Amino acid sequence: MFSTDALLSRLLFLPLWIISLSIHEYCHAWTAARLGDDTARREGRLTLNPIAHIDVLGTLIAPLLFSFGWAKPVPIDPSRFRRDVSMGAGMAMSASAGPLSNLVLAVLSAAAYGLGLRVAPELVDRGTMGEMFLLNMLTFNVMLALFNMIPIPPLDGSRIVAWLLPYRLRNQWHELERFAPFLLIGIFWFGGGLISGPVQALSGMLFRLALRLS
Repeated sequence: MFSTDALLSRLLFLPLWIISLSIHEYCHAWTAARLGDDTARREGRLTLNPIAHIDVLGTLIAPLLFSFGWAKPVPIDPSRFRRDVSMGAGMAMSASAGPLSNLVLAVLSAAAYGLGLRVAPELVDRGTMGEMFLLNMLTFNVMLALFNMIPIPPLDGSRIVAWLLPYRLRNQWHELERFAPFLLIGIFWFGGGLISGPVQALSGMLFRLALRLS
């Protein structure tokens, strides 16, 4: 069990989690729609409204209990992509849109923090809610982007690898999808160790960029 302070910290973190995941899923849906697949639009997922993307267990409960979670996956039908877009390329582009959106959010958070220190330091000074929100937003979105780029199904990185692999290896790669639930559990528990170094490095770089703007 965790303490009341830990639970309160996670509750304060929950809005940031929901915002980031909702934008991540929206960008999947938007990219697929631009490529010709209107499946997400028809199912009400082409929206920034968090309600459309929230998975009660993954988005609301798991983050409070385990400090990780997920949103409802956006449905994508590669057979509906435009004729000038191959199914593999379309899946890779729509998959990469989610992590890319998180990197953009991380950069915007760094810029907002740096500019805040310049023009309104009282809002983002050490110990303020503004500082906590923006720096957590920066770090969390870097982590979310890098985690999703791990090339194991069903994470976004697996779609990109599936497109880049030679055809002779793709059947073996798709066989991994049978073990996706077990692999995903393993990634949730051990993936943090795989990306902690890159997360710290990239977050630190963005933090230094923010200080240059201040």
